[in-house]
Amino acid sequence: MMMMAKKYRREPMPPLIKHIIEYSLVILGSFFVALAFNIFLLPNNIASGGVAGISTITKGVFGWEPGIVQAILNVPLFIMGIVLLGKNFGLKSFVGTMVLPLFVLLTNNFDPATPNPLLGAIFGGMGVGLGLGIVFRGRASTGGIDLAAQVLHKFTHLPLGISVAILDGMIVLTSALVFSVEEGLYALIGLFATSRTIDFVQVGLNTSKNVMIITENVEEVRAAILNEIDRGVTVLQGSGGYTERERQVIMCVVQQNEFIKLTQTVKTIDPGAFVVAMNATEVLGEGFKTT
Repeated sequence: MMMMAKKYRREPMPPLIKHIIEYSLVILGSFFVALAFNIFLLPNNIASGGVAGISTITKGVFGWEPGIVQAILNVPLFIMGIVLLGKNFGLKSFVGTMVLPLFVLLTNNFDPATPNPLLGAIFGGMGVGLGLGIVFRGRASTGGIDLAAQVLHKFTHLPLGISVAILDGMIVLTSALVFSVEEGLYALIGLFATSRTIDFVQVGLNTSKNVMIITENVEEVRAAILNEIDRGVTVLQGSGGYTERERQVIMCVVQQNEFIKLTQTVKTIDPGAFVVAMNATEVLGEGFKTT
C-alpha cells in the first residue's frame, strides 16, 4: 500500500471554541425546528412524527399548549434514556431537550406562513430537518422519540431504524384518526421531507468521488495523481476475474470539481485505463473533513 499525505495539516480547534460552536449550533437548530413547527406544521394539523407530532395531536384534541406538552414529554424521556440505557447523553443534548420547547413557546404567536397543508408539510418538514441537521452537527439531539426508540430497540431487539419508524408511524396513524386521512398523508410527506433535509445538512452538496483505476501504467498514473491532482492514492493488490493475472488497482478520493481533471489525466497517460467512480458522501481525513 502506498499513500501520500496532503502537504498541509489543519491545526485542531481549541476546545473552548469548539464547545461554543457546538452549543451555538444546538440552540440555532432548536430555534429553526420550533419556528418551522409553529408557522408550517401546527397551523395545518400536520403531526409528522416525534414529540412535536404528539403535541400537535394534543393541541387539536385538548387545546393543550404544544411547548408545554413537549417539555413535559421530553424531560421524562431524557431521564428514562439515562436510567434504562445507561448512557451519558451529555449536557448538549439536555440543552437541546429543554431549549426546543422554550423556543416553541416563544414563537407560538408567529403568523402561519401558509394555509396550504401541502406547502406546510413540505416546507415544515424541510425546516424541521434543517434544524435537526444543525443540532446533529453540534453533536447533540433534541431528545424525544429518538430516546424512546432506543429503549424499544434495547428491549425488543428490533433494528433502531425500524423502532423509530414504528413510533413515528403510530403518531402519523393517530393524526390520521384524529384529524383526517388526508392530513395523515400530509404528515408522511412532512416526515419524508425532514429525513431528506437532515441528510442534506449532514452531507451537503459537496459529494466526493471514490475512484478505482485499473491501468497498465500504475507508476505513471500514481505519480500524476500525487503531483498534478495533489491527492493521495492507495495502491491495492487485485487479480483479473477472467485472466487471473495479478495486477494493481489505484484507489483515489477526490472532490467533485477535481474528478474531470483526474479522468483526463489518467486517459492522457493510458487511454485504455478502466476507471470506476462511486459517490463518497462522508470522507474524513487530510484534505477533507477532519472530524
